[in-house]
Amino acid sequence: MTTTPGNTEAIDADPFVAAFPENREFWLAAGEGRLLIRTCDDCKRAHWYPRAVCPLCGSDRLSWSPASGRGKLYAFSTARRTEPQTTLAYVTLDEGPTMMSNIVDAVPETLRIGQTVVVRFLPSAEGRMMPFFAPLADG
Repeated sequence: MTTTPGNTEAIDADPFVAAFPENREFWLAAGEGRLLIRTCDDCKRAHWYPRAVCPLCGSDRLSWSPASGRGKLYAFSTARRTEPQTTLAYVTLDEGPTMMSNIVDAVPETLRIGQTVVVRFLPSAEGRMMPFFAPLADG
């Protein structure tokens, strides 16, 4: 399965997406290279991980909002005994929420807390496009 832009059939056939249909719009946007986050229509705050109710105020009036795809590296850890090495990280998005992801296209020794990172969509093992983060290139 490959989730290319406009490939709603592949998304609808994905068992993970079928198990959580409330996140279908997120996965469709990811297939188009866009990051969406849940925002509460009542308290106006964004949150991550997507839920059926706002974890900040309890409202069930939620919508998907475009995110900038930029954030700061909050914490990270590199699994050095895996091949290839992987760096798991918490990234605090410019919109406020902190999400867990992997850092890609980076030498672990050059990473630092507070470093600006940007979203990069790459296919998961199942083919679904997933948000990862990479350090912002200088310049």
